[in-house]
Amino acid sequence: MVFLIYILVLLLYVFGREIKMKNAHDWNSRYQTLTQVPQSSQVLSAYTHLLPSKGKALDLASGLGANTVLLAKHGLETYAWDYADTALVHLQAHAKKHKVLIHTECRDVVVSPPLPHTFDVIVVCHFLERSLVPFLIDALKPNGLLFYQTFTRCKVSTSGGPQNPVFRLADNELLHLCQKLQIIVYCEEGNVGDIKKGFRNEALLIGQKC
Repeated sequence: MVFLIYILVLLLYVFGREIKMKNAHDWNSRYQTLTQVPQSSQVLSAYTHLLPSKGKALDLASGLGANTVLLAKHGLETYAWDYADTALVHLQAHAKKHKVLIHTECRDVVVSPPLPHTFDVIVVCHFLERSLVPFLIDALKPNGLLFYQTFTRCKVSTSGGPQNPVFRLADNELLHLCQKLQIIVYCEEGNVGDIKKGFRNEALLIGQKC
């Protein structure tokens, strides 16, 4: 029986590792062609005035790093973690162009989340791993800020974001996930009113650790 359990655990490990390797390969392949840096996310660009004047910032699942560069240009000691090393190579080239220093790391943040009390600012955009949120809150220093923006299941168009609803937020779910924080800003407009205007298909939140 013990031997069978050992074999089962080993198979699950190998299967999980193969899935992760495939995901990393898929993202690296995508970033081989998607080299143009997008605009920074609304949760950060519209609320830059809430950033501290100094401290350590983490852009988690940074991608090509539009948010990363904004944080660094603001004067924060900035770290960028992503699962795709190809994206980080492009990010370093982008940082060099803008003459800012960024610490990049190829990292599986689900397996290796940030340590407690290490960052003054954490930014997460278009990445949803619910089990990671408590670790992000713990990783904030006192009065630290979490900037979070990602896709919702309630959407007014079919374009953009993952098709699998598991990777999209339910109504007001982001508020529930971050209930231990003091909410500074929250926006989720859903499909209310004139859907051709406003902030749609996504939710954004800025919360402070007390």
